[in-house]
Amino acid sequence: MDGFKRRLSDSVQLRLSVTLSLAILIVAVLAGAFAFISALKEAHEMQDESLHQVAVLFDRQHMTLRYPGAERIVGDDEESRIIVQYLADSTKATGNDDASIPLPFPVTLADGLSTLNIAGEDFRVLVRTTSTGERIVVAQEADVRDKEARESAWRSLLPFLILFPVLLLVVGDLVRKLFRPIATLSAEIDQRDQQALHPVDEQHLPSEIRPFVVAINRLLKRVAQAMETQRRFIADAAHELRSPMTALSLQAERLASTPMSEATRQSFMPLAQGIERSRKLIEQLLALAAAQSVVQRSEVTVSVHAVFRQVLEDLLPLAENKGIDLGVESVEDVQVVINELDLFILIKNLVDNAIRYTPAGGRVDLSVEPSEQGALIDIKDSGPGIRVEEQALVFDPFYRSLGTGEAGSGLGLSIVMAIAERTGARVGLGYVDEVGQRGLRVSVWLKGRS
Repeated sequence: MDGFKRRLSDSVQLRLSVTLSLAILIVAVLAGAFAFISALKEAHEMQDESLHQVAVLFDRQHMTLRYPGAERIVGDDEESRIIVQYLADSTKATGNDDASIPLPFPVTLADGLSTLNIAGEDFRVLVRTTSTGERIVVAQEADVRDKEARESAWRSLLPFLILFPVLLLVVGDLVRKLFRPIATLSAEIDQRDQQALHPVDEQHLPSEIRPFVVAINRLLKRVAQAMETQRRFIADAAHELRSPMTALSLQAERLASTPMSEATRQSFMPLAQGIERSRKLIEQLLALAAAQSVVQRSEVTVSVHAVFRQVLEDLLPLAENKGIDLGVESVEDVQVVINELDLFILIKNLVDNAIRYTPAGGRVDLSVEPSEQGALIDIKDSGPGIRVEEQALVFDPFYRSLGTGEAGSGLGLSIVMAIAERTGARVGLGYVDEVGQRGLRVSVWLKGRS
């Protein structure tokens, strides 16, 4: 009960349904009671009219009465029969019950309708003076009349009994349909990715909901502006730092080629490595800001193998330094529809990560094959892989797996996920060796040529 009360207080739809149902129930009960009383009264009036018509027929036909004896007549129902007798013959009644006629009606009864108890039974009695001056009594048992009247009144309630559940179903369905735009709006907003901050279409919504949606659109606009300002700040800061860091890197390279003592070189190498890491971090910040940008980029049909070749040309020296076998497994090329620079950055970051986290002497393989969506790209390495509990975290900016001993910024997979969300691609992580849980396999599903 407490759960229902909580739901009732929280749900406008449930409150509206319950309120309308209670209103229908109250109206149905009141209308049913009125109909029952009216039908009961009308049935009694019709029964009284029947007594009156019998008396008029007796007078018009100038009938005479002869009281039967004990013989039974086929079809005679003692309970529902209508009794006609002369009022003066009431003194000739021989029994003390209603089984024999005449019945002992009081001879002083006035003309008209009345209800009397005769021989232990209630009778509805009509007394009439005929045109010949005789007074007659037309009577019927009141219990039978009341039973028939009640049955007639209950039958009048049948439409209400049928209409009430139908109305409840109609009201419930109507309320659900009225609130369906809210559920549709909720599902639409819930299915959006974190970068989709475009306004919600409020034209098809009811006027009562539209102000709320307009307020949401204004909030989305402010959030988009704030995020764009943040991205622009990161991009501008990284851009401003790129030139001096590139100059420092060049100076470090020149200095490394000059003769210096072993002690000086040992002190210099950490400095050069720190400068190189900072330069790479700035490059990745710029790439992340570009990947998260809401600006639409032109999409063309791109050869995946052609992008593979560009990535291999850039990263082959890094692989050779670690003695890693870097190559393409697939023979058949696949065409995809995407911005070529986006695909290049996505694959390059995945391959760069694979090379960095694969032990010396290992291997990194690239492959592509057609799929239902368009193309499936796999980047497989012989490294330690990523634990299942960490696979959802590695896409967060600056997150790095502990215990790898590899220096990095933790932005590579964040850039990959940002590009995937913006282009409609899907990224999945797994193991190359599922049994031994070794080797990372990164799968990217891309849309094909339209």
